[in-house]
Amino acid sequence: MTKRTSAKYKIDRRMGENIWGRAKSPVNKREYGPGQHGQRRKNKLSDFGTQLRAKQKLKGYYGDLTEKQFRKIFAEAERVQGDTGEMLIGLLERRLDAVVYRAKFVPTIFAARQFVNHGHVTVNGKRVNIASYRVKEGDVVAVRDRSKQLAIVLEAVGLAERDVPDYLEVDHSKMTATFVRAPGLSDVPYPVHMEPNLVVEYYAKN
Repeated sequence: MTKRTSAKYKIDRRMGENIWGRAKSPVNKREYGPGQHGQRRKNKLSDFGTQLRAKQKLKGYYGDLTEKQFRKIFAEAERVQGDTGEMLIGLLERRLDAVVYRAKFVPTIFAARQFVNHGHVTVNGKRVNIASYRVKEGDVVAVRDRSKQLAIVLEAVGLAERDVPDYLEVDHSKMTATFVRAPGLSDVPYPVHMEPNLVVEYYAKN
């Protein structure tokens, strides 16, 4: 389970952006960083700082993945022929916790990881409790029958602040989601501007 479950909004404040588009984000009220020095005038970031920030933002968005996890996904994206930044986004969106979040079965990516870990989700009819499990085209992700009436599920379905992207086919009456295709950057409904190209540059130099 993520180390940041109880402190997810610290990531927002550290980045100075509402990276999940949540109505309760503290950035909506104050854009400066956390802590007693948070209101100091920001210095212009160096190229390294800009690349690092892009990486931290993308890692944070997917539940504050560890550097080891994120680096492993990046290395795989780098091995596939094509644009590495686009491949990186596609691999991140294939994670089971990301699909559960995108399908609006739960309200946050952190809740999605916990929801999967606790065994509330099946893939093609088989229970899967590994958040990093990689979904393939045509896979059907579903909420188990005994979990469909959980308060967290009912809350998420009614959220107006998020739309289901078109690379998923979701039926909320059955609580199923079919993974149609791997998305590119322009397909993913990020509330903020993500720059995977800067992540590629960061790892090229470090």
